[in-house]
Amino acid sequence: MNPDHIAAASLAALPKIGPKRLMTLLKHHDPQTAWAVVQGLAKPSVVVAAMMQENGLGQMWRANATQSLQQQIAARCEKSNIHVSLFGEASYPSCLKKDLAPPAVLFYMGDLAALNARRAALIGTRSATASGRYLASHLAFELAMNNVCVISGLARGIDAWAHRGALRALENDDKSAAPPVGVVASGLDYVYPKENGDLWREVARVGALLSESAPGTPPEAFRFPLRNRILAALCEVLVVVESRDKGGSMITVDEAQKRDVTVLAVPGSPRNIASIGTNLLVQQGCLPVIDAEDILVALGLDNRRANDNAFDPRAKLSPSDAHVVALMVGTPFTLDEFVIRTGVPLLEAAISLGRLEALGWVISNSGWWEVIEFGQPCN
Repeated sequence: MNPDHIAAASLAALPKIGPKRLMTLLKHHDPQTAWAVVQGLAKPSVVVAAMMQENGLGQMWRANATQSLQQQIAARCEKSNIHVSLFGEASYPSCLKKDLAPPAVLFYMGDLAALNARRAALIGTRSATASGRYLASHLAFELAMNNVCVISGLARGIDAWAHRGALRALENDDKSAAPPVGVVASGLDYVYPKENGDLWREVARVGALLSESAPGTPPEAFRFPLRNRILAALCEVLVVVESRDKGGSMITVDEAQKRDVTVLAVPGSPRNIASIGTNLLVQQGCLPVIDAEDILVALGLDNRRANDNAFDPRAKLSPSDAHVVALMVGTPFTLDEFVIRTGVPLLEAAISLGRLEALGWVISNSGWWEVIEFGQPCN
């Protein structure tokens, strides 16, 4: 890392620095001078001096702006192959340059060229339903196959499944598939949630992983809304797959609307609490999403006549199971109706439905069963 990047990265690691304060420092001083300012070794500008007098910030920063901190940040970046891009540099993503609140220091792993494609963010609840998870995968796969970069937050639920779908497109060795981009709230070497470690590494390997948090930074609660503004700033359209009426997804929607970014939402059953937020968005005038073509249309990339890519992450059905699933597609059904329509004995029918539910092909809700349809799953 060059000295400017080390200095800027170290500034980002200071306590109580925040995006606005960091931008103020680096707007009035070059990185190395700014570092000397917080150390008390250089004279600050009038604006920076006033800022450092707030709540004892100057004293706090001087106590933490040590050579040891610089060495630690540089070592973490080198160990995890974390790079730095500063606002105003040629490497800085063009889609962030004119944003309302661009990060002054952007940490990244992978290749920022992934952002050169058309971009759609897929977000949603961490407590996603089986239907929501599969739909997120399917939409992301179709978008990636149409050379649209899928952006998400790598959280549990919808985010993770969206990235799995985008990565599956790249497994097809299709050179036209777009690599994904993840935006996280913690430092890039602090995986959260831990179970997504392999997913983080794969997104960084084939696409890009971004954060404004310095290496080693834990996922503190206040950092997630800040992360969400970057998600909104990076995308051209924002797609909410499942969401409650409050929470991180709605914060991202608010940030997208501030930036005049088109918001689309997947409608769901009124009885599904995971769809309360998305149904509200549709009710308020957001465009509904039924399939990937709706997103491509919003991007001005209607490729329905050019592509027929079907993705389904579920295990392929045996001929007998495919036959019974095909018979039940279309409307919810009870166990008795399943027995009547398929001719399968009652006990065998119960076992069959349990197996199909475990495989993700049907879902049960208060005694009613329903086939989960994606693409052409019964062929």
